[in-house]
Amino acid sequence: MAKALNLNTSACTVITQNNCTLKGQAGWTHHAGIVVTEADFQKIVINLAKMHGWLVHHPLPSMNKRGVWATHELGDHGFPDLVLAHPSGRVIFAELKSDKGKISPLQSRWITTLQQGATVWVWRPADLDWIAKYLRQPLLTI
Repeated sequence: MAKALNLNTSACTVITQNNCTLKGQAGWTHHAGIVVTEADFQKIVINLAKMHGWLVHHPLPSMNKRGVWATHELGDHGFPDLVLAHPSGRVIFAELKSDKGKISPLQSRWITTLQQGATVWVWRPADLDWIAKYLRQPLLTI
């Protein structure tokens, strides 16, 4: 069964050939068999965050003079995918992974270090219900 993600709506709807939907605004309902890539998952999380007033930072790759795509950084590699900041003062570092994605040793080093004084999450598509609730309620303590 072919599946398509419609990421241009604030509700972040997942549509299948059977017209089943997975709606993000009121909460996510997990449907077996829906596979979300890390890139699509990232778009969903960014849309949810912006919908609930979070500022979002995510570095994008750019093409260099040789025509090679790269994300340039001057520091240590493995920094989390997203930094989310809410006007309430809450700041989140989020590493996004596909359902089967693994944390690299460099990512693990950043996560472990940041956890000493910051809120750091590793989020997967299976966590969308929880993520949506968390982003709607930025003062929620877990």
